[in-house]
Amino acid sequence: MKYSLTYALFIVCVSSLEAVKFRCDYTYRGSGWYKYHEIPLPWRDARMMCYHEGAVLASPITANMKSEMKSLMPFPDIFLGFNAISKGQYYSVEGVPLSTIRREWAPMEPDNKNDTERCLSMSPDGKLSDVKCEEPRPYLCYRKDSDVDVNDCGTIDSGYKFERRTEKCYKFHSHPANFVDAHFACSAEGGQVVIINSDKEAAIIREMMDAHPRASIVGGFNKEYMHLGFVNWGHSPQTNWMTLEGQPIETAGLPEFAPGEPNNIETEPENCGSIHRNSGLLNDLPCTALVFNYICEKDPSHPPVCTKEQSYVMSQMSYEVPTSTVVYT
Repeated sequence: MKYSLTYALFIVCVSSLEAVKFRCDYTYRGSGWYKYHEIPLPWRDARMMCYHEGAVLASPITANMKSEMKSLMPFPDIFLGFNAISKGQYYSVEGVPLSTIRREWAPMEPDNKNDTERCLSMSPDGKLSDVKCEEPRPYLCYRKDSDVDVNDCGTIDSGYKFERRTEKCYKFHSHPANFVDAHFACSAEGGQVVIINSDKEAAIIREMMDAHPRASIVGGFNKEYMHLGFVNWGHSPQTNWMTLEGQPIETAGLPEFAPGEPNNIETEPENCGSIHRNSGLLNDLPCTALVFNYICEKDPSHPPVCTKEQSYVMSQMSYEVPTSTVVYT
């Protein structure tokens, strides 16, 4: 009876771990979850993409990881999570020294050409090269095997809280960013810069701002405004203001512009949206020149989440892309 109880507890624990979910756009292998990003980015942006997705920029720290990474990457070489913060001293984003892992360099590598190569790449055959961090490359994100499960928002990010009034999740980012970087972060997390579509949502955003008063936020940036999810795709400051979901702001339920806005100062084009924390009115501001706090909104069902078993099954499936008839007129 003693052994039966122990065995039963073991099965329960294993089943519980197997039920842990993560993003379906990641593929589970023996050591953890991987995602190949085919759109090249500079190293720092690749690192941040992985971070916001709940992972790290992958590195072949063990022989198993190297094999898993090689099986998931196509022919181009990819960035690794190794970076030489100080010259010649490479560490992975997890803090593992390059000197402690088994490695094979490509011919004539490393060469630190013109003393400008601070990042590492890996070719499909597993050989390493030192490369410029600024030159975009594809990359793999990796999340170590863990018993941390997704929350009510379908994410491991505890910053997201489910709101029953709108059936959506929200996260307040206290670290400021310009609109472009805020959009990058929210998108990687599976959401978007918040769009206020209703009085209910306006009340939720007001409550979140009140829970993070300006006096409590560290930094010398402008805390009067927050990014909001709308942009101007046209040339006139008065027209073509659309939400990130493609709706004209006049019909999307957003608040009104503040008096005299939008003005789109010619010396610094103001094509991105913001909201004044006190008045609750809209304003146009530069997309990259200024940094503010922001809130991300997220559908709890996006991105979809999978168990390890489901991820493996999906990775073995092949999808036939349906053909369509194109009619030229």
